[in-house]
Amino acid sequence: MTHALIWAAGGTGFTCFMTALGSATVFLFRSRVNRQLHQLLLGFAAGVMIAASMWSLLIPAIEAAEEAGLPGWFPAAGGSVLGVLFLVTMNTLLPHLTPAFLQAPRDGSGRRSTLLVLAIAMHNIPEGMAVGISFALAARSDPTLLPAAMALALGIGIQNFPEGAAISLPLRQAGMSRKKSFLIGAASGAVEPIAALFTVLAAGTVEPLMPWLLSFAAGAMLYVVVEELIPEANLRHDHESCGGTCGVMAGFLIMMILDVALG
Repeated sequence: MTHALIWAAGGTGFTCFMTALGSATVFLFRSRVNRQLHQLLLGFAAGVMIAASMWSLLIPAIEAAEEAGLPGWFPAAGGSVLGVLFLVTMNTLLPHLTPAFLQAPRDGSGRRSTLLVLAIAMHNIPEGMAVGISFALAARSDPTLLPAAMALALGIGIQNFPEGAAISLPLRQAGMSRKKSFLIGAASGAVEPIAALFTVLAAGTVEPLMPWLLSFAAGAMLYVVVEELIPEANLRHDHESCGGTCGVMAGFLIMMILDVALG
């Protein structure tokens, strides 16, 4: 348990740092951000999350279920559905990060900022859960899975850099100060260590639910990709740019190579 907590804290500490580093790019740009760059960053994050959901979460969930004598598809499908339902429920309670919301009047800015941070943090919960459950699985069941858990943390950390930029830059573009845009973007990554540690603690007492927890994280991550990242990455007024699509493919290939090579 102690090893799993330390590993998960270290892995998500890295992912949190990468989010803050990406958010710091707000100090390098003026108030307007290149639209193609924004699409590329979002697409890259989506590609990494798709590959991580497959190789680092769903496949281990199926294997763990089969080792326990269960049909591999059952917890993989059921956990994924629960992860999607969780974020669907959260999305009914929290605002979407739409341009209209970001550019809303500043009246009640304290409440608006709080809701904004909550909405962003919600999308990072599955990533923290994924890292936490991967390290818990390696520590409690199979130490040979540690390289795969490290690959997942590395991959999520890599995609958190453009994700941090994709959060802070639109905030700056909407008129928020550079400092506040950076702080909100960096704060969005702080939820990942918290989610990872809680997941490790829960996994220690409910080990039979490990396949469900892995699938839950995978389903939640895929929901974020389909609902938020890919649509935003491909929003364009013409057909001359394919930055979002190229970003998805690049992120997917890099994460796949990392996971297969290290796992």
